[in-house]
Amino acid sequence: MKSFKELIVWQKAYRLVLEIYKATKDFPKYEIYGLAQQMRRAAVSIPSNIAEGYGRRHKSEYHHFLSIAYGSLSELETQYLLSIDLGHTKQNKMLELLLKEVGSMLYRMIHPKNQ
Repeated sequence: MKSFKELIVWQKAYRLVLEIYKATKDFPKYEIYGLAQQMRRAAVSIPSNIAEGYGRRHKSEYHHFLSIAYGSLSELETQYLLSIDLGHTKQNKMLELLLKEVGSMLYRMIHPKNQ
């Protein structure tokens, strides 16, 4: 592959960012610099770290950045659940599917022997 943009996991993570931005645009004003911003930053971190790791070209560094992306995904999932329980957003099947798919793909990339 010539570019990180060819990675399916990056493509799905990028789409996840777009879904998060849509989901957080109608949050209450008092959450603009709170939960909404945290969710957006965590979401952006996922494809960004996949891309950065890919750009490093060393397997150990790549795995390190994939692990950071996976951590950001876990953070985002927690924040998403909070946003539902706080009544800021409703369940979003597409967003939940992307969280699951990206999480599974990252896990398999980080732990290829556990498949």
